[in-house]
Amino acid sequence: MKLFVGLGNPGGKYARNRHNIGFMALDQIASDHGFSPWKSKFQAQLCEGMLGGAKVLLLKPQTFMNLSGQSVGEAMRFYKLTVDDVMVLHDELDLAPGKCRVKQGGGHAGHNGLRSIHSHIGADYGRVRLGIGHPGHKDAVAGYVLRDFPKADEVWLDDLMRGISDGAASLAAGDGGRFMNAVALRIAPPRSSTSKPKVQAPQAAKPEGVADQPDQQSPLQKLLGKFK
Repeated sequence: MKLFVGLGNPGGKYARNRHNIGFMALDQIASDHGFSPWKSKFQAQLCEGMLGGAKVLLLKPQTFMNLSGQSVGEAMRFYKLTVDDVMVLHDELDLAPGKCRVKQGGGHAGHNGLRSIHSHIGADYGRVRLGIGHPGHKDAVAGYVLRDFPKADEVWLDDLMRGISDGAASLAAGDGGRFMNAVALRIAPPRSSTSKPKVQAPQAAKPEGVADQPDQQSPLQKLLGKFK
């Protein structure tokens, strides 16, 4: 059994915030893969389903971001899971918008949700880091992450969510490379090979060894040549 945790804040007010991209990713997976209806459990919204051959729980803590670890710890204890079974999907300031990276263990980099999870289960769980970009100054971070994604971001955001859903079974199987490939195919699909190169008109063949010579005739000489 695997536990996928999406980070965010509860309530419609926060639903489209940059900070809630983890919630968005789990919603996409649940919808695309026919998971059970969401129910309230472990101070969270929880649903379950199958990804490939693995049973997977999707958990969206409803404690607000800075207490997310309480919910994750409760679920882990109930299902007797280890940190190796946990994958946390969260917003990442240090990645460009639309970028995605898989990571095992590490620091929390000041992210309040990760900080809380660290305090409850340690630092060795897996993460899917979802890039939202950085506002440019640390004093602007709080306002930036708690603002909605602008309309200009909707195309890449939709592609990213669909890519995560496409690769979810690989993520559950522990194949981070295949998961990343699935995301990449949505974010930057290969160019179409159906377009044909332009065909140039054939040129008259020149005898071997004859180089192109510049036309040095004057306009008068060209005119006289027409009457020869």
